[in-house]
Amino acid sequence: MSATANDIVLRPRFKFKVKEESESILKLFENTKASQSRFTVSRVDDHVFIKIPKNKQHFWSPQLHLEINSDDNKQQSIIYGLFGPNPTVWTMFMFLHFVVAGLFIGFGIWTYVNWNLGSDYAIQLFVTLLMVVIWFTLYLGGRLGKKAGHDEMHQLHHFMRDTLRAKDIHSE
Repeated sequence: MSATANDIVLRPRFKFKVKEESESILKLFENTKASQSRFTVSRVDDHVFIKIPKNKQHFWSPQLHLEINSDDNKQQSIIYGLFGPNPTVWTMFMFLHFVVAGLFIGFGIWTYVNWNLGSDYAIQLFVTLLMVVIWFTLYLGGRLGKKAGHDEMHQLHHFMRDTLRAKDIHSE
């Protein structure tokens, strides 16, 4: 299934195979911590996190999360990549979406009950519709944030690619 311009992709993903052992690739990324200062690289087990340094980050700065697994053939690895915002920003953003959804449902029910009882429901209807407006605002904010971090996503991807090419690792 291919992505089109109309697809909603909040956290882009990719996957590819390389002809190298996973531990060798993990050590390669781990060694880049000391040899460069353009990015912050950290490793936890089979996961590598590549981030923009704190002094260059903005609210919407992305990070690249790589999961490097051995293929059935031990001489090959599969690299799974995920671009996303800082986990704190992502958690806050999702929390706001859930709050807005909960308020929409709650006020929607309250509006319906008051309508069925013949009571005044103008305020409840207004808040219900306001939640729709807030949701669209959050959505547009997320899209603008993704656009603000677009160049940094390319920088992270190029860094990953260049690091793999430095050891002459080719993808399939």
